[in-house]
Amino acid sequence: MKKTIVVSAVNLRKGGTLTILRDCLKYLSGLSLSGEYKIVALVHKKELALYPGIEYIEMPWTIKSWIFRLWCEYVTMRRISHRLSPVYLWLSLHDTSPCVKAERQAVYCHNPYPFYRWKWRELFMNYHIVCFAWFSKYIYRINIHSNRYVLVQQKWIKNSFVQMFGLAPERIIVTLPGQNDTPNHKIIASDGIYRFLFPSYGDIHKNFELICMAANMLAEEIEDTRFRVMVTIFGDENRYTKWLYKKWGHLKCIEFAGFMSRDKLYEAYAQADCLIFPSRVETWGLPISEFASFGKPMLLADLPYAHETAGGSRAAAFFNPQDPYELKEQMKRLINGDHSFLSPVPEVEISAPVTRTWAELFELLLKNN
Repeated sequence: MKKTIVVSAVNLRKGGTLTILRDCLKYLSGLSLSGEYKIVALVHKKELALYPGIEYIEMPWTIKSWIFRLWCEYVTMRRISHRLSPVYLWLSLHDTSPCVKAERQAVYCHNPYPFYRWKWRELFMNYHIVCFAWFSKYIYRINIHSNRYVLVQQKWIKNSFVQMFGLAPERIIVTLPGQNDTPNHKIIASDGIYRFLFPSYGDIHKNFELICMAANMLAEEIEDTRFRVMVTIFGDENRYTKWLYKKWGHLKCIEFAGFMSRDKLYEAYAQADCLIFPSRVETWGLPISEFASFGKPMLLADLPYAHETAGGSRAAAFFNPQDPYELKEQMKRLINGDHSFLSPVPEVEISAPVTRTWAELFELLLKNN
């Protein structure tokens, strides 16, 4: 009899988390060819990550509200696990640990909000994220000890989980994001304008206002024709981005460029002289590792995620994500040709268990021990 592997991912529909789902199912699609495993995926819509050799159960209704989502996790999925019994491995790819009948369970935790220190004014900008940040640590806690393994992306999150939930370190796998093929773009010669770039969605924790404040102060000290700051929002996506555009959209030195495709983003990387990444919380910070391959300067929030993601990069400096003046001074030095404050970032040593590919990860998850 084939061993059944269930992947639950009903809430993964866009961005980096959808990439995780696609990469996971792509690997399992190949694994299904061995004839040893039956693969079942619980998804929002199968068209989002459709691969041969996988049985899909679509659950689009779970996004209607958190009540539906919690009912799915702790009632519907239990019923499904009994229907599919025996289940050898149940892997939840979206933070929660469902109550299911399975020989072994694992959960992939990629939500950084339990560690987000929100501000009161953010209740008016995006109360959903504030509420989520407040109760997500409690959602994480439910049933977490039923998992044989908990998967995280960085060492600092692993250490936090050990303290927060009392998990044994050997039960937490650091699953480093794989290096995907990147578009080939040559670095474009400077036209005399120093170009800064911050690519991100317009979520409130991304801290766009820090860059805007720094650019505004900088434009009062030097000619605004000497530099440009490109951000990948239009300024009309939500209440937060509308506030940003209303307050700083008049500045000539800030370009609200909007969402970019992957190829367009790499063109922006090639044109930019420096990446700025001020986000107040991340589980990885993908633009940091993408931009590091160009070998150009990076100004990063002085937070654990940024130090870990930037490990091995050649030229970076860190700033207080609450201090626009410090960021402004670093930007000014780069515009004036001063790179003396940049330095290589040491790689963070991570103790086992750690995996770098889906093959390594499933070898651990499926191992008889």
